[in-house]
Amino acid sequence: MRVNWNYIRFAGLLLLTVFLYAFASHRNSVRLVDKVAIQFKDESTPFVTRETVDKLLIQSKGKVTGMPKEKLALNEMELRVKSHPTIKNADVYVTMAGTVGVAIEQRKPIARVHGNTSFYIDQEGEEIPLSKNFSARVPIINGITKKDIPILTELILFIKKDEFLNKHIIGVNKKKNNQYILIPRKLDYKILLGDIHNLDSKLTNYKAFYQKAQKDKTLDVYQLINLKYTNQVVCKKG
Repeated sequence: MRVNWNYIRFAGLLLLTVFLYAFASHRNSVRLVDKVAIQFKDESTPFVTRETVDKLLIQSKGKVTGMPKEKLALNEMELRVKSHPTIKNADVYVTMAGTVGVAIEQRKPIARVHGNTSFYIDQEGEEIPLSKNFSARVPIINGITKKDIPILTELILFIKKDEFLNKHIIGVNKKKNNQYILIPRKLDYKILLGDIHNLDSKLTNYKAFYQKAQKDKTLDVYQLINLKYTNQVVCKKG
């Protein structure tokens, strides 16, 4: 009987491949974690430290480093990291070399709310607790309750998308009847916005007023700039 050596070679290669795969898988499963690598997508708002993330990764049996890779509960570790109120998203993984990687996206504050409890809010209107590690330079908000946060978020995002207003407005105060007052940088007057309807028209009118008053060198004579009324700016001198 003629022997088909092609089949034998193929079977041998298949067995060798299976053996090598099983051997590599076994070695990989028993490999110990040698280090943790934490990366932040953006470090401009360092609310959370690497030490804090390390603590969030710790499992019931102790530190992550020195543990076999197969004993890592990656999903649980990831959920613990994501549960931190300053973290928007996180990805926890382990490499073939035994490194636990953590990719973190922190929440970005757009305003700081002052009240009985002070906190930041982000672009989604989510609360961010104050941090001992970092203080964000964002507009200061006074006089609001938590139910006002969606409206306030809309207002702050409108201000942030405009280059002039983003640099010019440093605070927002809420008064009675949902009336909002904007606080400008390095000027003595206040800006009465009223409610947040027709923001584009109101703040376009304000920018036109500002350019004219700056040209006339009269910015320092005003006490109140009223934007409540349609298509006009009413100014009160000090």
